[in-house]
Formats: sequence, structure tokens, C-alpha cells
Amino acid sequence: MAHSPSMNLGELAHYLGATLSHPEAAQVKVSGVATIEEATAAQVTFLSNSKYISKLEQCQAGAILVPEKFTTTAPMPLLHVAHPYLAFAKAIELFHPAPPPNQQIHPTAVLGSGVTLGQGVTIGAYVVIGDRVQLGDRVTIHPHCVIYDDAVVGNDCLLHSHVTLRERVQLGDRVILQNGVILGADGYGFVPMADGSHYKIPQVGTVVVEDDVEIQALSTIDRATLTETRIGAGSKVDNLVMVAHNCTIGKNAILCAQVGLAGSTHVGNNVILAGQVGAAGHLTIGDRSIASAKTGINNSLPPGSQVGGYPNMDQKLFLRVTAAVKQLPQLLRRFRALETQVETLKSQRPTQDNH
Repeated sequence: MAHSPSMNLGELAHYLGATLSHPEAAQVKVSGVATIEEATAAQVTFLSNSKYISKLEQCQAGAILVPEKFTTTAPMPLLHVAHPYLAFAKAIELFHPAPPPNQQIHPTAVLGSGVTLGQGVTIGAYVVIGDRVQLGDRVTIHPHCVIYDDAVVGNDCLLHSHVTLRERVQLGDRVILQNGVILGADGYGFVPMADGSHYKIPQVGTVVVEDDVEIQALSTIDRATLTETRIGAGSKVDNLVMVAHNCTIGKNAILCAQVGLAGSTHVGNNVILAGQVGAAGHLTIGDRSIASAKTGINNSLPPGSQVGGYPNMDQKLFLRVTAAVKQLPQLLRRFRALETQVETLKSQRPTQDNH
């Protein structure tokens, strides 16, 4: 089905695999998507969390995406789907299609010798590409990107402006790099010297990013000292994330904003590291582990761990500790009052003569 700025609910239901609650509304036209608070009669919204059901009374949307077993009465047609949030994401794509690349090389771009270009490549203004770089089919490189010698970029990759790929970095297929991402800068490796100075350790490894990874703005992933720093297929890295040399990240991991991994941290599959989590390095975070925001991980975690706090502790214990901390001022006042009472009692104790 071709993208369209306007369609009827019957067409939208077919595209999303949804069941329309009011078949007579199949010809109602919609032309966009919006939040449940802001949607108009020409827009579609979604409801996936029951705690927002009360918002339906004021909702003005033309239709709403809801779970398959949703039974609450609503003032607008319902589109029943297995996963409303996913369907909403697909609806956004439908009503806001990305502009097609122009499949041209801008005259200001500089390409080194031995560069290999796939079919349908787009290279923007002032891009600099080193020698022997390989670009796959349908790669889009926006202005001011720099790609060093011998890098490899797979099919259908998208590099936004000011991305830098250092020498020998490898991207799989369908990788998205947001603005200012730097892959393959030198790892932070130095030998302390007797005179207090630091001798730089050459960083001669690389970075490998597997298929379907997205790395968001201003994140940095350092090259390995000798081998490779690797980001597993399907993983998503948020803004301002720092991945140090020799780290490995498994498949479908989530690293939220300002996560920092020290060298040789190994993150398993389907791990979630919330904002500002830090790992001390030379440790392993097991598959499916979850670390809440600001957790400081200073030891390896077995698969399925749920931790929080610093130093990291079991999430349930961390929540109890956090609740107890809030009571400390009151407990301190009570403790001081008890101290005063004890001192008063001691001062009132009769003095006994020693015989």
C-alpha cells in the first residue's frame, strides 16, 4: 500500500491489521496522528495503558488504536490491534514518510582512491571519504560526515550529519547513526610512568556494529586496543553514551542516555541500562539484566539481574534502602531526643558511695 497523506479508516485498518469496531465508519477520512490529549477528528491516537482510560471522555480523535480485548465504551471508532503502541508507530511512518534520498553525490564531497559504491548511494555536501572505503547499496550519508580509510558500511545505512567513522570501522546493514556519533576513536589507554607521565598505548583494533543498530546523537564508541569493540544486532544506544575500548554489547540491548561503560565491559543480550548507569569495567552484565537509572555496577551480574543504587544491589533491596533514606532526618531527631533522655537519666541517678 502506498503512503498517503489522507486515507479512510478502512484502509488504515487494513494496513495495520486492525479490526474496526464500527464498520460503518470505514469511509471516515483521517490524515495524521497525535497524542490522546491533542488529537482532532482528522487524526488517530492510541491507548495501550488502562490508567489513561479516563482521558477518553475528552478525546477528540477520529479513531483510537486499542488492545484486542478492550471493552470500554469510547466516543470514537476503535481500531483493535495486538500491540497498540507498535501500530501507532507504523501509523506515524504511514502519515509521515521519510523523504526519499536523491541518490546523488554532491560535487563538494571528496572521495579517496579505491572507494567502492553500491547502487543508489546518496552522499551529501562536504562529506570526506578515505581510501578503500566500501559503501553498500542505498546508503545515505548526510553533509559533513567523515569516513576514514578502509571502513565498511553495509546496505541501507543512514549516517546523519557530522558522523565520524574512523579507520576500519565496520557497519552491518540498516544501521542508523544520528548526528555527531563517533565510532572508532582511540580507546583511553595509557601506561603510568615512574615520573608521573603517561605513555600512550596504541589502539590498533576497530569497532564492529552489527545489523539494525541505532546509535543516537553525540555518542562515542572507542576502538579496541587490539581486537574489536562490538555492538550486537538490534541494539539501541541513546544520546551521549560512552562505550570504551574492548567492550562488547549483545543483541537487542538498550543503553539509555549518558550510560558509561569502562573498558572491557561485556553486556549480554536484551540488557537494559537506564539513564546514567555506569559500569566499572572488566566485568560481565548477564543476559536480560536491568539496571535502574544512576546505578553504579562494580561487579559482574548473573543473567536476569535487576539492580539499582551504588554500589549496585538487588532492585528490591535498593527500593527499601531508598525508602529508609527518606526517614533518616526523622530517625536522627528521635535518636538525639533519646540521647538527651539518657543523659538526663544518668545525671539524675543517685550517687552510691563505694565501700
